[in-house]
Amino acid sequence: MQIDQIFKIGFINERMLAKTKAEALSELVDALNKGGLKLDSAKVIEVLQQREKLGSTGIGDGLAIPHGKISSIDEIVVAFGRSKKGVDFDSLDGKPVHIFFLLLAPENSVGQHLKALAMISKMLKIPNFRQKLIETESKSELYKLIIEQNVTCPL
Repeated sequence: MQIDQIFKIGFINERMLAKTKAEALSELVDALNKGGLKLDSAKVIEVLQQREKLGSTGIGDGLAIPHGKISSIDEIVVAFGRSKKGVDFDSLDGKPVHIFFLLLAPENSVGQHLKALAMISKMLKIPNFRQKLIETESKSELYKLIIEQNVTCPL
């Protein structure tokens, strides 16, 4: 799997304004809808919030990978969001989150869902990648950076 199969430039929100976890999830789902999907935002956010109740997807170091399974989609999709100020996301390390990768998968896609999570996690472990995600200004440059980074570490 390559990220360009599940991620589009329209799924990027490089200027998140969220102050809370709920606002962040809403902005990420909005990015998918603005990018061309037709999701029921309230239902998707409810699924994501239910997942967050199991344990925060704020993994530390300013990163979060909220994810969930949605019956209304046929393929995995990924959105990217960035908050310059940071969002209180109940992260494991207690620090604000600046970089978000939202992953939605069809309900019956256990293996692909886990592979996509692993792919994103692997990219985020690459030195300097996170800093470049913070520093890169334009949506097109962010998209290019994410796609190129995935090429260097595919599954």
